Amino acid sequence: MRDLAKFYIDGKWTEPHGRGRLNVINPANEEAFAVIALGDETDVDRAVKAARAAFDAFSATSIADRKALLQRIIEEYLKRNEEMARAITEEMGAPKGLALHAQSASSLGHFQTALAALDEIKFEEDKGTHWLVREPIGVCAMITPWNWPMNQISCKVAPALAAGCTMVLKPSEIAPLSAHIFAEILDSAGAPKGVFNLVDGTGPEVGAALSRHPEVDMVSFTGSTRAGVEVAKNAAPTVKRVAQELGGKSANIILDDADFKKAVSRGVAAMMNNSGQSCNAPSRMLVPADRMDEAIAIAKEAAAKVKVGDPNADGTVIGPVVSDAQWNKIQGLIKKGIEEGAELVAGGPGKPDGLERGYYVKPTVFARATNQMTIAREEIFGPVLTIIPYKDEDDAVAIANDTPYGLSGYVYSGDINHARKVARRIRAGNIHLNGAGVDMTAPFGGYKQSGNGREWGTAGVEEFLETKAVLKPAQ
Repeated sequence: MRDLAKFYIDGKWTEPHGRGRLNVINPANEEAFAVIALGDETDVDRAVKAARAAFDAFSATSIADRKALLQRIIEEYLKRNEEMARAITEEMGAPKGLALHAQSASSLGHFQTALAALDEIKFEEDKGTHWLVREPIGVCAMITPWNWPMNQISCKVAPALAAGCTMVLKPSEIAPLSAHIFAEILDSAGAPKGVFNLVDGTGPEVGAALSRHPEVDMVSFTGSTRAGVEVAKNAAPTVKRVAQELGGKSANIILDDADFKKAVSRGVAAMMNNSGQSCNAPSRMLVPADRMDEAIAIAKEAAAKVKVGDPNADGTVIGPVVSDAQWNKIQGLIKKGIEEGAELVAGGPGKPDGLERGYYVKPTVFARATNQMTIAREEIFGPVLTIIPYKDEDDAVAIANDTPYGLSGYVYSGDINHARKVARRIRAGNIHLNGAGVDMTAPFGGYKQSGNGREWGTAGVEEFLETKAVLKPAQ
């Protein structure tokens, strides 16, 4: 068992005040491999005070100094990239290839993007009648999830450092190992003491204490919409800025002029990636009603190619989901889909053959569903795809927008301009055309109950800045 029961506060690893401990479980074998401490309000207060004490000096550093810090972090991260990937596989079950080339690599991408953003943002502009000044917002609380642990940590920490903020991170207690390695990387890179602090714990204890702390100026949260509401409530009395990236139920509209086999196959593969544990997963596939049989045949074939297994084994496409609680939630929703009359095309309840140990889920596809079924309304967060028929293009857009969420959307068409025209009608923050991947320079965030604010790229740095007008006297 690895002992991770210390917090990184004010530039050093310190003993926690909180007495609680929690075992960290490997979802591939259901065995505990590490133990963390569960912080309390006193631990949070110590970390926030360290960040507050460091703010004046760090916020006054030059752009050149911040760029140098980001570059050192990148260099230190590269030394431990493979170790980081192994940690992510162990703590949340990502297959080793995905962990190395996407999960861990995304962290480097966000630091490189933040570095480039410092050459683009104008921190002071002469507007004639006034100077427009952009300044770091202050002490930031960061609450991050387990599904893309380093992506979500780095897309907050990197821009906050670039902006000149100090911070306290509460990583997911389910997947904390990568965060501890990350703290070691920042320490080795020479981050000034108090600039970055880490406190482990639960959302109701540490997350709530951070959200309501009067010396925290901003909360950046990624997680479920339900938890995001609680963060906002806790933050409201102190009127701090709250930036949130929350749930999603993204529609994947496959238009009649698309390369149908390619579009459906890619849609299935994208849904299964990371065991379906992505907030922007294309979980609702919309196809022309008169081509439903064709879509079912293609989807069934594609799902059969998704190999579930040990995340450390060669050829594994998806590993386990993160926890027993998550597995049971997914099973309940799969059963609900069957009960409500959706056609089960692939997968279904229970674990895949030969995988009785570990939180493994069968790659599952439902078809001939309606948008009012539970599997079309709720975020399942597992490898479960729902295929819904539409009558015409207007109907497809209406179905896509008939959701409380608005994080991402997908459109496939044989004509990119046609796809773009449809994309303009979807109420979501990110729309992927014809299988386009993520772009770390593009803003990432959602409409409606998928959150507020934007991360990634220049927009991600600007989220951590306040705007000040310095007015000139009349001549």
